[in-house]
Order: sequence, then C-alpha cells, then structure tokens
Amino acid sequence: MKRVFYCHKCAGHWENDTARPGFKEICTHCGAYLHCCKNCRFHLPTAHNQCYIPDTEYVADRKGLNFCEEFEFRSGTPEQDGQKGQREQASEKFAGLFGELPDPPAKTSFDDLFRD
Repeated sequence: MKRVFYCHKCAGHWENDTARPGFKEICTHCGAYLHCCKNCRFHLPTAHNQCYIPDTEYVADRKGLNFCEEFEFRSGTPEQDGQKGQREQASEKFAGLFGELPDPPAKTSFDDLFRD
C-alpha cells in the first residue's frame, strides 16, 4: 500500500511504499532533495545537531541531500508539522501562557512628539 508524504519546500506529494526515499531522489514538483533533514521526522531545530537522535553525523545543509541512515520521512503536511516562523510560534506560546497579547500602541510620527 502506497503512503503519501510531502516535500518540505513545496508541499508537493510523494507516494511510496516505504518512508525512505533514495539518497539522491528529488521532488518531481520543485526539484528539492527528498532525503534531507527538513523532510525527516527526527529533524528538531532545538536539539543538538538539530536531530532528535543523538550521535548522528553533522549535516551542514539541512535542505540538501545527505546519507543519514536514520532518515524516516515525516508524516503529515508541512502546515500540520508546524512549519511557521519562529516569531509566530513564540507569540502563540506566549499567548498560551498569559492569554491574548494586547494590541501594540499606535505609532506616532516624529513630529507628534514635539507638538503642544
């Protein structure tokens, strides 16, 4: 039974029986390498070496191909995997702790500072 996986770059689908593409296999939609850290279920930017599995080899280009034997394609679409900007993620976590963030104060022009 074929399973569907999604490219980290374009969210294009890739169907295969296994969760491991070939080392040099590319996305048919955008040409990005499929066997890369950004597509791996163990990719964790906050962990040492940005990988959940300790003692993996260092990979300089997280979007480029690598030869990691631990690679497994992540499940779900990039949107489901929380591919949001760090600022958005931090804001959501902060809002969860203290409630909604207040609206920022209206910006004033430089001339408004010196008016009576």
